Amino acid sequence: MSKASPAAATAVLRAPAEILYAEDLKALAKADKDPRPPGWQLSPRSVRTFICGGDKPAITRKFFGDDAMVERAIITLAGNRGLLLVGEPGTAKSMLSELLSAAISGASTNTIQGSAGTTEDQIKYSWNYALLLAEGPSRRALVEAPLYVGMTQGLMVRFEEITRCPPEIQDALVSVLSDKVLMVPELRDDTERVVLAAPGFNVIATANIRDRGVHEMSSALKRRFNFETVAPIRDLKLEVELVRRECDRLLKESAAPIDTRPDTIELLVTAFHDLREGVTAEGMQVEKPSAVMSTAEAVSVALSAGLDAFYYGDRKLTPATIARHLASAALKDNADDIKKLRHYFDTVIQKRSKDKGGPWEELYKARGAIG
Repeated sequence: MSKASPAAATAVLRAPAEILYAEDLKALAKADKDPRPPGWQLSPRSVRTFICGGDKPAITRKFFGDDAMVERAIITLAGNRGLLLVGEPGTAKSMLSELLSAAISGASTNTIQGSAGTTEDQIKYSWNYALLLAEGPSRRALVEAPLYVGMTQGLMVRFEEITRCPPEIQDALVSVLSDKVLMVPELRDDTERVVLAAPGFNVIATANIRDRGVHEMSSALKRRFNFETVAPIRDLKLEVELVRRECDRLLKESAAPIDTRPDTIELLVTAFHDLREGVTAEGMQVEKPSAVMSTAEAVSVALSAGLDAFYYGDRKLTPATIARHLASAALKDNADDIKKLRHYFDTVIQKRSKDKGGPWEELYKARGAIG
């Protein structure tokens, strides 16, 4: 077996936000003269600039959405309640959570991934059982979990998909969020048994609207969060800009740079808008698929089509390559969704191919690729 090169050994598929945008964070920290909440790396004003972009210093926009919602989220985290970001899948809730953590704490990887199998040990702390048997409960034998790390180091804790966890696991947060205290009853020393939250600690949780009813949050836990809804992007131009920028970045990271063609990206995003809203800009009604036609899924389609064009095509993103991946990347296992997509092609796209020609005509001619 051949050895990987040093460059390959140190490469990562995706760097966390604090590394990916390290230059932006450094520039903001240098220019930041505004007041900061205790334990924060940047002021609320600079956190907003990091996420929404700004001119002085020049910072690129990273989250395309409701700027007022971003401001409310930042203010929530500066207070005594946690933040719960809710919305449809693929609306960049996790991205916003990561950006907030990177800007506020300088670290976004202190994360709990919620699932049906998440245990309280994975949230709070667990034990090194070899040391536990040899020495009994001790601070040395304790294995820190994200909540313990966040409280002791004054960091944000990201709790992804909190409603995927059983209620008794979710409620492990109730006393921590209200009293900012975590008890470790196994330890004998009072100074170690009681863990008090350091300044800068808070919790950013996310939940998909489609998961409501899986494990409903208790009213006690709801009261300890401020809820903010992350809505799909309504502005077509903004979404086109975001999808193209993300697609270009991901293709570059995959060592497969191609010409993504703005008109082709606009065609893709327009189709997603139509199917997401159930009505076209011309006023034609279309059947909504059950699949999530989110911005994240649009990026996925564009990336798959871009890789196809790089490896099998002429390195140009075309409507034909979009059509080849539209069904597999955006629509999942519901046969009715394929029927709805075919109907969309036979009505909306057929009409646009006649009225507008160009990319729409190319897309309609490739309709056989959707299966």
